[in-house]
Amino acid sequence: MVLDWQGPRGFLDQIAGMNREPPILKGDRVLLRMASASDVPAILGYYRRNHAYFEPTDPKRPKDFHTSESWTKRVERLAAEFQTDKSLRFFVFRTDDDARVIGTVGFSDFVRGPLQACLLGYALDEHEQGKGLMNEALSLALRYVFVELNMHRVAAGYLPTNARSARVLRRLGFVVEGYARDFLQINGRWEDHILTSLVNPDWKPRGEQQ
Repeated sequence: MVLDWQGPRGFLDQIAGMNREPPILKGDRVLLRMASASDVPAILGYYRRNHAYFEPTDPKRPKDFHTSESWTKRVERLAAEFQTDKSLRFFVFRTDDDARVIGTVGFSDFVRGPLQACLLGYALDEHEQGKGLMNEALSLALRYVFVELNMHRVAAGYLPTNARSARVLRRLGFVVEGYARDFLQINGRWEDHILTSLVNPDWKPRGEQQ
C-alpha cells in the first residue's frame, strides 16, 4: 500500500500490517482510485465548485466539510476502512487529467456473513454530465467489487425526481425493488427514495465465506 501522507503516528500505527492493495481502475476515459493526502486540494476543488449543484440532492454536510483538515482526516479514515473491509471510496479522474477530481463512487456499509452486500453512492461534476463517464466509472467499480471483493449484492437508491440516476442504474442492470417513504434526509428534509439492487450472478463462497 502506498500513501503519500506521513502524518500523525496514530494513523501510521492504525494501518501497520495491513496489506490490501488499494485498487486503481482504468477505463477508456476514466481512472478510479482511492485518495491520498496529496489529493486533498483536488477533492476540495471538486466539492467547492459543485456545491450549489450537489446541495439539493445531498444530505446536509458538517460545517468543516470543505476544509483541508476535515478531508485529511477523512482520507485517513477511508484508507483504514478499506483495509478493514468496511467501505471503499473511489475518486474519479479523466484519463487525460489525473490531477482533477470529477466524481466519486463509494461502496459503504459492508456486510459479510450470509448477506455479502453493500450500499452504492456516486456523484459526478456538473460539467461532466451527459458524456457517459459515470456509466463507465460504475461499470469498472462494480466489476471490482463483485470479482475482487466478492460481494453478492449492491444496493442503490435514488430520488424519484432523479431521472438521470434512474437511467444510469437501469443501464447497468439494477432492478427496482421498492419505494421507501421518508427514506433519507436530503438537504435537511426527509425524502422518498426508489430502492434498487444488482446481484452478482457468479458469486461463489471464498475462504471464511465457505
